Amino acid sequence: MVAEEAEVLVVGAGLAGLRCAGVVAAAGRDVRVWEAGDEVGGRIRTDVVDGFRCDRGFQVLNPAYPELARSVDIANLRLQHFGAGVGVRREDDAVILAHPLRRPTRVPGMLAKRAVRPSDVVALVRWAYPALRPSALTANTGGDTTLLAALDDAGLRGELRRVVDRFLAGVLLDDGGSTSNAFALLLVRMFALGVPALPAAGMQALPRQLAGRLGDRVSTTRRVVEVSRDSAGWRVTAEDGAVARARHVVVATDTRAAAALAGTDPVPTHGVVTDWWASDREWPGPPMLFVDGRSGSRGPVVNTAVISAAAPTYAPAGRHLVQASALWGPGRPEPAETQMRAHAAEILGVDAGGWQPVIRHVVRDALPAQPPPLRTRRPNRAGAGLWVCGDHRDTASIQGALVSGRRTGAAVLRALG
Repeated sequence: MVAEEAEVLVVGAGLAGLRCAGVVAAAGRDVRVWEAGDEVGGRIRTDVVDGFRCDRGFQVLNPAYPELARSVDIANLRLQHFGAGVGVRREDDAVILAHPLRRPTRVPGMLAKRAVRPSDVVALVRWAYPALRPSALTANTGGDTTLLAALDDAGLRGELRRVVDRFLAGVLLDDGGSTSNAFALLLVRMFALGVPALPAAGMQALPRQLAGRLGDRVSTTRRVVEVSRDSAGWRVTAEDGAVARARHVVVATDTRAAAALAGTDPVPTHGVVTDWWASDREWPGPPMLFVDGRSGSRGPVVNTAVISAAAPTYAPAGRHLVQASALWGPGRPEPAETQMRAHAAEILGVDAGGWQPVIRHVVRDALPAQPPPLRTRRPNRAGAGLWVCGDHRDTASIQGALVSGRRTGAAVLRALG
């Protein structure tokens, strides 16, 4: 087989790899992308089952991410927004808690309805206030601590503490509070600036838009098994026997594959299980993400939502799509679908008797862990002409993946001269 030649070969067509390749291609340099899967997107994939759009592992897109507008045409995604806040299942009822930074005028109403206590609101504002100054969060990483310790220090207690804990557990895929508090506050800032949404065609519309700009430079079903140095530069070998030679190679895979191909140290990751169900019953509630605010351990679900209430394009006309997610990993057995369904129905306050399973996603390395102190801009150079990018090299988010891809692409261009 004749070796493919390129100035730059990017291994992996996730967000980071596609963004990196786009930066290099925009400068007029010769770049190719090899992707192991049958489609672009990496961990951001959308399965269409019987007309339902089910993203692999529940995901949302926050249009407030600064890097997003620099990377894609947001209007072309036709975003469908969730409500600004969170639905909470209580002992006897459910309540909607508006985001206090985005909807401060609704706080008095929540206090009047006894949805929250004044002392808890003060504690929450005390904890969240640094989110107004993001530069201080990233500059003073030496003062960073765990999310658990920071919430304790702020004096947040009771039901509102449970809501914050369980909401962030679904965002960070960490219910132990071991995540960097600075990172959690950066995400809180994004929730204050933008309302999470879903593209009309599913989350995979984001990487597809990036890949569309690269045309035939992207090859799928090309799983790389070896990256090695030779006299001419770098030699990349795929599982199907294909070989490429390049002056520069960018490994834009998950942290495990990057460790195997580029010799970098892998970072710990969190996993998630997401179940999707179809329902014919009309949803009377708001288009919100719901969590269980009751005391004690109630079940495996960290969040649930009637997705089609916020994103009608995710379900066929007249039908509805429900999702529920649970944390998964070492020491956490995969929960049964019946457990997930029962707990999700409790949280939403509906009868799940008519729900039909659509698909289940089990994502082992869904999100890199982000312990304190917060470390952004990890080194992206693994050797002379060998680079690594991904959300495990920046912040564990779509924002981090896009930033990592852009700055790696810029570094490659500087090296090319």
